[in-house]
Amino acid sequence: MHFIVKRLKPPCNRHHRPKWPRTTADVNMDSGPNAEHLEYIALPSDEGARLDKVLATAWPEQSRSRIKSLIEDGHLMLNGSPVAKMSYKVKSGDQFALEIPPAVAADPVAEKIALDILYEDDDLLVINKPAGMVVHPAAGNESGTLVNALLAHCGDSLSGIGGVKRPGIVHRLDKDTSGAMVVAKNDATHRALSTLFSEDKENIERAYIAVVWGVPRQSEGIIEGNIGRSPRNRKKMAVLRNGGKPALTRYKVLAKRDDSLASLVECRLATGRTHQIRVHMTHLGHSLICDPVYGRSKLTQKFNSRVHEVLNSFEKQALHARTLGFLHPKTGDYVLTKAPLPEDLQELITCLDLPIGIV
Repeated sequence: MHFIVKRLKPPCNRHHRPKWPRTTADVNMDSGPNAEHLEYIALPSDEGARLDKVLATAWPEQSRSRIKSLIEDGHLMLNGSPVAKMSYKVKSGDQFALEIPPAVAADPVAEKIALDILYEDDDLLVINKPAGMVVHPAAGNESGTLVNALLAHCGDSLSGIGGVKRPGIVHRLDKDTSGAMVVAKNDATHRALSTLFSEDKENIERAYIAVVWGVPRQSEGIIEGNIGRSPRNRKKMAVLRNGGKPALTRYKVLAKRDDSLASLVECRLATGRTHQIRVHMTHLGHSLICDPVYGRSKLTQKFNSRVHEVLNSFEKQALHARTLGFLHPKTGDYVLTKAPLPEDLQELITCLDLPIGIV
């Protein structure tokens, strides 16, 4: 990374911190393109103060100890040159540029977390993931994930299979989607299952139970449409006319309310795109109940107080990966598992007067 600095007149107050033009001072910093950069020009009131004190005041979002650590590691430029002395006395007009490297997630560690195991042998296991559990560690979720639990359950043999941060993971479920997931215990099984899930859809059965607003016009059908990032909101996925990846969902209405305000739907995946069922059902006009991203709540006013109470306490999309079936890559046997519905989803289904015996 190159920091090139030219002297400017100090700003009139501490809150005005203009970026200055860059000239020819080159410094080698290996923090990558995602590093954050902060800039500051010392004020007359900073004259004679210690370097770390001035910068801690200039950048209050950074702790003094964090700034000190970054300075010691050579991430601070003073008037175009590196500086590492905390005792440096600041001069009015000094120009500082601090580079903050992106956080690097530590390798996941084993944690003793209870797992609901639906099937297990020497090569793989199928677990019933609870809603609220993140599959693999990421920024803000470094512990308590499925990967942390799997490392404790399977031991060192799992480490590194499919990547250090995602050992054994073949496919994933959203944090707030519960249900069946298969995990590989060795490289050969991981490669075979990854190929199966990406190329051999005929030998995979993935059925989900969803509670949706309204009732689809046709009791069963196919939703087909490429899925990609929404051009209106990059945090959401959407069905796109141009671009995206092909996606196909087969659905079947299992039960519906007499007033047609809600229905219980089975969705079977022919592809595995991000948020596929949630996006496709929304595209059909029947978003998942309580979906915080794609859902809607304008119909809740027509329910009684008991339904209101349950809906208000159900803080995730009403979706559960009920059935998972696949050919075992080693034995050739067909493994078929069914994950029991979680209690809160059962309560929601019962409260909405949708029969649950069929699931």
